[in-house]
Amino acid sequence: MKIGVVGKGGVGKTTLSALLARSLAGRGRRVLAVDTDSNPNLGLSLGLDPVATEALPTVPRSIVVGSRGDLTVAELMADYAAETPSGVAVMSALRVNEAAAGCTCGGHATVRSLLGEALDTETDDTIVDMEAGIEHLSRSGGTLAHADVLVLVMEPSLKAVITARRTIALARELGIRAWVGVGNKVGDDQQDLLSRLCADHEVPLDVVVPASRDIAEADRMGTPLAPGGASGVWTAVESLTDRLVDRASAPAPP
Repeated sequence: MKIGVVGKGGVGKTTLSALLARSLAGRGRRVLAVDTDSNPNLGLSLGLDPVATEALPTVPRSIVVGSRGDLTVAELMADYAAETPSGVAVMSALRVNEAAAGCTCGGHATVRSLLGEALDTETDDTIVDMEAGIEHLSRSGGTLAHADVLVLVMEPSLKAVITARRTIALARELGIRAWVGVGNKVGDDQQDLLSRLCADHEVPLDVVVPASRDIAEADRMGTPLAPGGASGVWTAVESLTDRLVDRASAPAPP
């Protein structure tokens, strides 16, 4: 599967990307997690320490992956991906290290090229933790044009749901036909609100990840969520994984 994790800023895309990647790896699948945030932190959520996360090499803007480019996928992963304690390989596609360095379009083109290749020789699943917002879907060719499915991450707010609705519209234009709506950081008293907002704006709400102090503490400390912590969160993530795996194994529509 090629999975794009998208949503408004602050909804928890990086944390959810890491949990999903760990869930898939826990089922014996080979998982590559790609961080496209210009301020990359996905490595921390997968168990790398701050030094190793900072040392993760960024894929050069000039590289085009595959038979038409500079490197094969295997060579790219050998040079630029790092294995994490969670059993997930992580790669940083973007990083801003200096002021006035220009746009990150080259990095997005690399991600699009990577997703366009047949990755099954090296990975079973590629998860792309996208930058906040929807601009990556409007770039020439669309960064996620080759994604199989989008995970629409929403907190219980109108702005987050509207961002998901706009994402769906752009995904359709790119030819992406599959998405899963995920409510994240949802308190017990917020589920009805989120359900109503999603229904009003025709956005699916397939999985609800509850708010968790354990998650908040892990994010504050820059550490991964412990396997035994926040059982409600893990139950929701496993439900999301089930949906994605079932979707991948279903026959293609005619």
